[in-house]
Amino acid sequence: MKEKTFTIQNFKGDFASGLVVFLVALPLCLAIAVASGATPFAGIIAGIVGGLVVGFLSNSQLSVTGPAAGLTAIVLSAITDLGAYDVFLVAVVIAGIIQLIMGFAKAGSLSNYFPTSVIEGMLTAIGIIIILKQIPHALGFDSDPEGDLDFIEPTGHTMIDTLIESINNIHAGAVIISLVCLAILIIWDKIAFLKKLKLVPAALVAVVVGILLNQIFIATGSGLPYPEEFPYRCIKMHSYIGGLVVDPFNGSGTTTAVAKRLGRKYIGFDITEEYCKLAEERLNT
Repeated sequence: MKEKTFTIQNFKGDFASGLVVFLVALPLCLAIAVASGATPFAGIIAGIVGGLVVGFLSNSQLSVTGPAAGLTAIVLSAITDLGAYDVFLVAVVIAGIIQLIMGFAKAGSLSNYFPTSVIEGMLTAIGIIIILKQIPHALGFDSDPEGDLDFIEPTGHTMIDTLIESINNIHAGAVIISLVCLAILIIWDKIAFLKKLKLVPAALVAVVVGILLNQIFIATGSGLPYPEEFPYRCIKMHSYIGGLVVDPFNGSGTTTAVAKRLGRKYIGFDITEEYCKLAEERLNT
């Protein structure tokens, strides 16, 4: 195979490919880091190391490096068991040194002793967990925080309990955004015109459209942008009647409206004048 090097002639194609990879990799790195219990900045660093450092040192013509969704459950479990993120980083460095030693020792053949079915089963289980965990969020029920992959959730309920409860607390706005985004992801590569837009990945379009839909819901005062069930539960469980509820990102006023309805005092902040007016209207109705 002829070795490929950087040339001015290939720059146009390289730039387009790099831009697409960047648009896909950046949100992926951030999402995997948060889901793993790490900081978003850690995801960015992992993406840089995987894309630049490994790519520069590797002699492989084709390689895929960077944060992997399949390791989410493993990383999250390791951080929890070790008790601190800093300790986990030390463990990763030690593991990296061991891997280097094994690489120089040509110990890659040991992988033949691990059945492929075990690895495939682990990855399949992780995929099922992630899908089941996202269904309540897609329906607008956010009692379980993003990134939690445990069967027993912080609320004390199981993952199955949350799935059943989410069906009983469906929020129209979240469902509309979920369905529209899923339609974009499915249809994007099946329409010839859209398939030619290689610089614009479907996932990025889905994110932008979802944000725009939410802004339209807020601007029209339809009540669709943010479900009241989540702040209702949080305020009712973690405050008392007559107590003070403060929301530094009040937006359209969902939190303050729920606090008023539950008999709490409330303070809401937002830098957008339109949102402040909308929040006041919701409080006065």
